[in-house]
Amino acid sequence: MAFGRSSRTKPYVEPVTLKILVAGGFGVGKTTLVGSVSEIRPLRTEEILSEAGRPVDDLHGVETKTTTTVAMDFGRITLREDLVLYLFGTPGQDRFWFLWDELAQGALGAIVLADTRRLEDSFAAIDYFERRGIPFTVAVNCFEGAQRFPAESVRGALDLDPEVELLMCDARDRESVKNVLVAVVQHALVLADRSPVAT
Repeated sequence: MAFGRSSRTKPYVEPVTLKILVAGGFGVGKTTLVGSVSEIRPLRTEEILSEAGRPVDDLHGVETKTTTTVAMDFGRITLREDLVLYLFGTPGQDRFWFLWDELAQGALGAIVLADTRRLEDSFAAIDYFERRGIPFTVAVNCFEGAQRFPAESVRGALDLDPEVELLMCDARDRESVKNVLVAVVQHALVLADRSPVAT
């Protein structure tokens, strides 16, 4: 009788790793989203908002915010044993947008996190991904006390193309965020399948 590892044991398969960006306006909840779902301690590059930055930092609607991401947030989540996502949260302020091109390299897709109280802050991220052909999903972060709008109304206000999925989410809730991540991966893979094969 043979002892040791059963012949039925599955061989180890190196998981596929995918890069997903989390973008959106200042104070929309990107850092919270990455932190709520990451299985590792997330890397954060937050700094205290200073008096020197007040003339350029628009705090309208986020007056209680005291910190800002100056480079990126980073986290990791295993969706399945063979699929790992690396999450990169982009800085939301205009003065740090020069970092986006670096962060976007190699990204499969992106989440544009939106706040219905400041929808106009989402346009820059939407335009960025549309121009570069990076698949994205819009996730409306449902803040407490914020007015709720039907998804179609938000879609119309953002002028989204029909194939762009829009979901409601709570950036603090792990399962809610996982649903958004699954949606953006599925959307990106469908688009990748439609792309002509280079010859």
